[in-house]
Amino acid sequence: MNSGISGLVILVVVIGFVALIGIYAMGVYNGLVKLRNMFKNAFSQIDVQLKRRHDLIPNLVETAKAYMAHESGTLEAVIAARNGAESARQAAAANPGDALALQQLGAAEGGLGSMLGRLFALSEAYPDLKANQNMMQLSEELTTTENKVAFSRQAYNDSVLAYNNQREVFPNNIFAGMFGFAEAALFELESPAEREAPKVQF
Repeated sequence: MNSGISGLVILVVVIGFVALIGIYAMGVYNGLVKLRNMFKNAFSQIDVQLKRRHDLIPNLVETAKAYMAHESGTLEAVIAARNGAESARQAAAANPGDALALQQLGAAEGGLGSMLGRLFALSEAYPDLKANQNMMQLSEELTTTENKVAFSRQAYNDSVLAYNNQREVFPNNIFAGMFGFAEAALFELESPAEREAPKVQF
């Protein structure tokens, strides 16, 4: 009789323990899903701002072309850098958090920022271009967009940090591995100089 009761007690304890683990695993899973969705949403804000930035650049180059006929190589290089950055943006948007895609995006955006800085430096030699109303407006919009990209990037990196912290702590890391929650990558630019928006002085 006592052995039957002890067996029943052990069975209830084991079932209760398994149920607690299941409830905990469900909580970990749901929490990681929410955090993953948050960093994906944060990346979509970067994506919107980068697309806007990329859409402004052809208009900027077209305006500059009328004044900077002798700088066609620079103008073509800006467009090539813009096209490379746009391709990298699309690849990263398809898989936010992917380390390779974000590394390529950071490199492409850094290269584009460098080319824009070169364009603005050269434009200093063209007073008529500096005084052009369209050029001033495009430059102002580009600067505003650069600032929004920086804020969006910080929000994304904060979301990724929260997600990665949640998936790496014990025992969450066990369940994260079981459920396939991979580490998400931060969005970082290649060098500190590239982290700054191009200086626009019109």
